[in-house]
Amino acid sequence: MGRSQRPAGLKRYREPTSGRRQSGLRMIMRNLKVVFLICLLLGSALAANKKAESAADKSAECLACHSDATLIKEENGKQINLHIDEEHFKASIHGSMFTCLDCHKDVKGFPHDPAPAKVDCAACHEQEVKDYNSSLHAIARQNGDLKAATCLDCHGDIHEVLPSSDPNSRVSHTNIPKTCGSCHGQKFVMESAGLSSAPFVSYQDSVHGKAVAAGSEKAAVCTDCHGAHNILPAGDSKSSIFKFNVPATCGKCHENVKQQFMSSIHGQAIAKGSWQAPVCTDCHGIHGIKSHLDPNSSVSAQALAATTCARCHEGVRLTQDFGIEAHRASTYLSSYHGLASQMGSKVVANCASCHGAHNILPSSDPRSTINQANLITTCGKCHPGASQKFVLGKIHVDAPLSSDRGSIAIRWVRRFYLVMIFGVIGGMLLHNFLIWRKKALEQLKSAHRIVVRMDSTQRMQHLLLLISFITLVVTGFALKYPESVLGMAFVNETVRSVIHRSAGTLLILVSLYHVGYVAAVRSGRQFLFDMLPEAKDARDVIQNIRYYLGLSATKPEFKRFNYAEKAEYWALVWGTIVMAVTGMMLWFKVAVGHLFPRWWLDVATAVHFYEAILATLAIVVWHFYQIVFDPEVYPMNWAWWDGKMSVEHYAAEHGLDRKTIESSIEGAAEKE
Repeated sequence: MGRSQRPAGLKRYREPTSGRRQSGLRMIMRNLKVVFLICLLLGSALAANKKAESAADKSAECLACHSDATLIKEENGKQINLHIDEEHFKASIHGSMFTCLDCHKDVKGFPHDPAPAKVDCAACHEQEVKDYNSSLHAIARQNGDLKAATCLDCHGDIHEVLPSSDPNSRVSHTNIPKTCGSCHGQKFVMESAGLSSAPFVSYQDSVHGKAVAAGSEKAAVCTDCHGAHNILPAGDSKSSIFKFNVPATCGKCHENVKQQFMSSIHGQAIAKGSWQAPVCTDCHGIHGIKSHLDPNSSVSAQALAATTCARCHEGVRLTQDFGIEAHRASTYLSSYHGLASQMGSKVVANCASCHGAHNILPSSDPRSTINQANLITTCGKCHPGASQKFVLGKIHVDAPLSSDRGSIAIRWVRRFYLVMIFGVIGGMLLHNFLIWRKKALEQLKSAHRIVVRMDSTQRMQHLLLLISFITLVVTGFALKYPESVLGMAFVNETVRSVIHRSAGTLLILVSLYHVGYVAAVRSGRQFLFDMLPEAKDARDVIQNIRYYLGLSATKPEFKRFNYAEKAEYWALVWGTIVMAVTGMMLWFKVAVGHLFPRWWLDVATAVHFYEAILATLAIVVWHFYQIVFDPEVYPMNWAWWDGKMSVEHYAAEHGLDRKTIESSIEGAAEKE
């Protein structure tokens, strides 16, 4: 078919001339726009480059002088270094974006006089400065503490400030603890402000601090909890560490835990504004947070019942305010679980094993791990195959018994055995006391007791010493252990204090009397002479031990006082002096405080307590054996009462004191 030949009905389309012209114009316009944009971008780039070159030129003019390391200014008698490190400035976030004059706007020429005003960071960082001005640091400076942190203390020299994304920045994530620690880790700096460096030291040893030190970019640092610029006291409701804000603060990293906590009985109470409900820091600690696997952690298995949970659930305050049973910790510790935990078991159930850690709910809640319907699952974690009957047992063993049959049976078993224990053991004690009393009185009336061991003056001193010593022991340990039987024996502290000080005064008076006795009375001087140590005492110690070990057949003979009695006497002299001096220091502590530092009283308290323990144990273990438990004197050596001993006993114990033995025999013969 030729080009001129077309099917019938078809015509060639011809574009109108005006349309073609309009299309060409549109194309030209588009091209012009592209060219314009290119020119605009090139112009902007050239302008920016020119501006940068101009900025560099302007900064170069300043650095021409300030790059000199010897540039120093005298002001108010102090030398101020005006040197700026050019390389550090250019690498800083300010040097890469601004010229010197962008910040020092009041500089009009060179050299500049007067000196430029202090740069106001608020010109660019308005919100940050506003936050800082209401912070603890700014308030401290307003109150005169010029050591409190400013912008430069945290961010560094204004000419060398690096962005927080730079690992070399003072405010990069991993460097925050070091930056804060430059003040908060210095003991004397913090003490001068009336604060402590302990929180920072605790943080360094915490899971967070150790993780950051190892290079973690996620572990919490100071600013994550306290904020960066708007650091506020914990008592401020706007503070991130305000009690009711703590879950949200911790939740920034521990979102899942936060959700569990807020739905728990504790979280619900916090949401209602209860100050008594615990938040994260009440259980885990504040700065010294440790892993629950760390035995020193407040949430370790052993610490939960003993300290952490017990702080709230052991006392009666929750009972009074909320009707929650008290003594939950002690009743757990009395159970097998608690006893095994105290013995160091790492697998036995603790509070969190049954109640949960963060998702704690009351037993009435169907979701609670201790709800009746869930007990088989909960107990089954440690006791596979636990049945419905198994979970009916009590965990808090000393809790008030309910009305179920098992509890009724336990109640009657307890009553029966309490009666049996007091009745049977009490009867045994009474029986043996009657026997001991009869034998002791028979020995007291023995005709063979003719040797005078202690005269009336000596017995009087011994009796007063005995009374004062026992009274001091009872009243002293009652103060140290107020919840013991000794503590509960006194009506109140005033009564105990009066009795204790009276006994102490009696002990001192008896001691002073004894000093006069051994100095002025003939029998006293002889007593002191006989008590003096000698070389034979050392030989007697060795020989006596060899005899009782069966290494020697010869038992040593002693004079009027053997080595044991001499050691006991001089120990009594030393102990009385120590207890009297430290006791008087504690009695008149205000007067002592005027003469000596406070720690002297602390030392006196420690010495008084440990010397009391030493003296008490020495009397019980050593002296009571000599007068009661020694088979040769049992049931009692009555010399302390009437001063007499039998000739046979005295000769066996003090055979070298022949003068006393012979005079006693002669005196008895004359009486007959």
